Amino acid sequence: MMKARKFGIFAAAVAGLALTAGAAAAAQCGNTSAGFDAWKQAFAQEAKAQGIGPTGIAALMSTTYNQPTINADRGMKSFHLSLDQFLAKRGGSIIVSRGRKLKESNAALFAQIQQRYGVPPGPLLAIWGMETGFGAISGQQNMLSAVATLAYDCRRPEFFKDQIYAALKLVDRGTFSAGTRGSMHGEVGQTQFMPKTVLEYGVGNLDTSSGALMSTANYLKAHGWVAGAGYQPGQTNFAAIQAWNAASVYQQAIALIGAKIDGGDH
Repeated sequence: MMKARKFGIFAAAVAGLALTAGAAAAAQCGNTSAGFDAWKQAFAQEAKAQGIGPTGIAALMSTTYNQPTINADRGMKSFHLSLDQFLAKRGGSIIVSRGRKLKESNAALFAQIQQRYGVPPGPLLAIWGMETGFGAISGQQNMLSAVATLAYDCRRPEFFKDQIYAALKLVDRGTFSAGTRGSMHGEVGQTQFMPKTVLEYGVGNLDTSSGALMSTANYLKAHGWVAGAGYQPGQTNFAAIQAWNAASVYQQAIALIGAKIDGGDH
């Protein structure tokens, strides 16, 4: 009994040391580029434990600290504008005008989307126009480097760790590669999906208008969109728009632009 007790104490001590060593090896956040390479080494072990394969790990190790991403993350000021200021800055009237034309020229696609997901053209065109100018500008940053930089950064590491895990899973699947391009925070495609959103709601190729619009409609439906219900503030579907973007002024802009494109009170 005494020997067994001593062995049990010894085993517990060893286990405790192992846990301490594991905690010490956990990836540490940082606010400069200085610790990024060490973070990658540690995070690679965490990623392997999450089931990320060799292709994903190799892509992670190829990433570099993206200073433009940090600058953009620290400088987001447009969401503090009034609705009128925000619409002027984003070109709201131009989005409405172009959106109406695209609604007509892509009538069959929008009819298919509305039948499948219950989402009318207006809010989809509003999102498409505001996110990328209807696919004209979708970002030239290395997507993985942007997301890895933000996962390492101490400002919001937990949110972006989920994003980098999703991105690496998509690399393993062949959906993304180490060279995939995106916007400053790692958004990809014509309606700017984050990697985790691609993993959960992506339908087809998000670099095409049909894939991006169907994916966006799929996202809105999954977040409570009800076919035929209104989507202005206080109405049933506004909650789904709120799920798309946390900024109140952005939510209001989607609803207002969407209603003008759809041609009525929605």
